Amino acid sequence: MKRILLQLLMAVPAIGFAQSFQVNLQGHKQIAMAGAGTGVALDEAAVFFNPGAVSFLKQNVVQAGVSALSLKTAFRATGSSLTEYNKSHIATPLQAYAVFGSPENRLRFGIGVYTPFGGAMHWDENWSGKYTVTSLDLQAIYIQPTLSLKITDQIGIGGGLVYALGKVDLQQALPLTQSNGQAGSAQLKGDTKDFGWNAGIYINTISGVTIGVTHRSQVTANVKDGDAIFKGPSSLQPSLPTRFTASLPLPATTSIGFGFYPSEKVTIALDANWVHWNKYQELAFDYDNNATIPDTHSARNYHDAGAFRLGFQHQTTSKFALRAGVGYALTPVDDGYVTAEVPDANRLLLSAGLGYQASQKFGVDLSFLYEDVLTRKSTNIESGLSGEYKTKAYIPGISLSYKF
Repeated sequence: MKRILLQLLMAVPAIGFAQSFQVNLQGHKQIAMAGAGTGVALDEAAVFFNPGAVSFLKQNVVQAGVSALSLKTAFRATGSSLTEYNKSHIATPLQAYAVFGSPENRLRFGIGVYTPFGGAMHWDENWSGKYTVTSLDLQAIYIQPTLSLKITDQIGIGGGLVYALGKVDLQQALPLTQSNGQAGSAQLKGDTKDFGWNAGIYINTISGVTIGVTHRSQVTANVKDGDAIFKGPSSLQPSLPTRFTASLPLPATTSIGFGFYPSEKVTIALDANWVHWNKYQELAFDYDNNATIPDTHSARNYHDAGAFRLGFQHQTTSKFALRAGVGYALTPVDDGYVTAEVPDANRLLLSAGLGYQASQKFGVDLSFLYEDVLTRKSTNIESGLSGEYKTKAYIPGISLSYKF
């Protein structure tokens, strides 16, 4: 029994909406441009995309937005003709930014609240991979106060401290029967509070091309004294854990971006992101009661992976702007480590959106992002779950802004 439960609890809690459990939904102008924004000073979301560009923003604005993420994953087990789908579920990552200080001054202030990591996956309680996961909700919200200094008319630098709030809720079935006849289950729930930082430099070259370089640090999410809720036969219940400790690295990201301006109305943004996934080599769970279930150490062996993004904006009139983008992200997950929580693969990004300045102070931006995660066949080394995954994501979003 110990060995069976050990294998079950090696599942990793996460699936995201970019690479693995990373989420790239931090600003709706940028989402509509495939997530490119490091090398351009588009709006207040520069607090996230490049703190060095905040000092180049021409106005003080507060904005807030939300995305509605619908994820559809299909799984067909090896040798089976049955295709299973995850349950319909809408995740709603939020973003909010504000920039303060006189635009005439070299020093500006900003604050951002955004969701750079997360995941939501819900399968039927009786699907073929129920002993690896039945549902997952994972969320990390970053709060980032920011300083940005224009050290010359062409160069700005900036940075901010990140306070990260996280939570996780993972559920899976157990091959046990409760005393009331219902199937056994396990649920791990916990919260985290951790710190990190974000810094960047923005350069407006004499040729008119703008360049940005940023680095967002790793945040290690530490779940301490989380709830371990195991439901099994009454004879085993006293020997099952009730608390657990675990940690999950939310990896650092280094980016370089360029802005090109063929005319006064056209902006072209090009970004390359490098995500330091190599820090995610193992996920360990430490339980308070090892009488039946020992502590687990599950290898992940992620490798670094990049993403490339190209976005366009056309200021059609003084009130309307049209945007579009295309990108490609490489998976950090090697064969043998693909799981039902992270059925990750290389993915194509297509986006579009528009902006409307309703008045001198109020504006609205709409975005739509489509992600096509390429089909991937894999047999997980630990769980033995073998089959073919296919995922598509549909992500509309909206933000409102107010100039002051």
